[in-house]
Amino acid sequence: MSLDLIVAGGGAAGMMAAGRAAELGCSVCLLEKNDRLGRKINITGKGRCNLTNNCSVQELIASVPSNGRFLYGAVSAFTPQDVMAFFEELGVPVKTERGNRVFPVSEHASDVSAALEGWLRKNGCQVRHAAVRDLLLEDGCAVGVRLENGEELRAGAVLIACGGASYPGTGSTGDGYRLAEQAGHAVTPLRPSLVPLVEEGDLCREMMGLSLRNISLSVWDRKKKKEVYSDFGELLFTHFGLSGPVILSASSHMREMEAGRYEIRIDLKPALTPEQLDARLQRDFSENRNRDFANSLGALLPRKLIPVVVRRSGIEPDRKCNAITREMRWEFLRLLKSFSVEIRGFRPLAEAIVTSGGVSVKELNPKTMESRLVPNLFFAGEVIDVDAYTGGFNLQIAFSTGRAAAEAIASRAKKGGILQ
Repeated sequence: MSLDLIVAGGGAAGMMAAGRAAELGCSVCLLEKNDRLGRKINITGKGRCNLTNNCSVQELIASVPSNGRFLYGAVSAFTPQDVMAFFEELGVPVKTERGNRVFPVSEHASDVSAALEGWLRKNGCQVRHAAVRDLLLEDGCAVGVRLENGEELRAGAVLIACGGASYPGTGSTGDGYRLAEQAGHAVTPLRPSLVPLVEEGDLCREMMGLSLRNISLSVWDRKKKKEVYSDFGELLFTHFGLSGPVILSASSHMREMEAGRYEIRIDLKPALTPEQLDARLQRDFSENRNRDFANSLGALLPRKLIPVVVRRSGIEPDRKCNAITREMRWEFLRLLKSFSVEIRGFRPLAEAIVTSGGVSVKELNPKTMESRLVPNLFFAGEVIDVDAYTGGFNLQIAFSTGRAAAEAIASRAKKGGILQ
């Protein structure tokens, strides 16, 4: 029996597409090689699932550095506010937090994946846990898939929503790119986005495990001699370099990574103006006038940070605070307001939250997500060459592209199948 739609991939894009197509009356089979659906959804937002961003369509497009304009039609048709209403209707109340990030009120990502799975089954979507080995192509059209066990499934349309190549433990192992290439599609070079950064040297290793919660950060591009990003939030020093929410966001702005090009500059005291910080230093040094400089900073900085800052300051560790000159104090102040870490590169793609690169948008219809090369072949989600900053934008892209494909496929099915 031939289906209307086969969806390869049971993540955010695949579940949205399969559920919507089934809701519109299509016969749908969703194929997921993992033993359960939505594994990557369940780890997003530190297990809380930042499912969208409560912003305008224009703001969302501006948050997509790779091919944002391609998404305009899909996101306009299924906006962030539509996504919020959709989950509310499925019984998952949502809330908006700092940066317009949207989370389930329960703060459990599993509630989001469970709601999607329940919606799939309610709409009569068939779910099978099986891996796709090949696309079936006849007369230049997609007509189905061949599974790993050799079984062939046929359908009026095939949607590839296998995710990217990041977090392979969730099943995102690049299968979608392989299937796209079978159909003759160009896959743009893959690289990590929303990923920890590797430092040049061993500075961060000395502070491994130290988390700084309220810092201001900027990314300096030495090649272009300008700041390319700034943010406020939390970072973590690791054995390899830097991680944490603010670092993941920063990484997606470092588009042409090469050793020595980028420098992270950290304002360790963003709540204080230079004048206020100078007053604080004068007070601390006065109160510790007979103590060594290295032993006077306990109230100002975390313990792990002090030896590194003292060494960088150029002030002798055993210099008495009452012997620190105004010039020394101001140099130290500048260090606290712009503590720099030189970046060598990204951590591996497998550690990235999102894969940048993928199926070329030039070969896809932006309204329907259909291949311009192979009729009845569609793509949705991270497999496409679009990626956004952190903040719920990437899941929104998955939901909007999945929905757009589903509605195009359902409309076609009602008209009697293949469009010539």
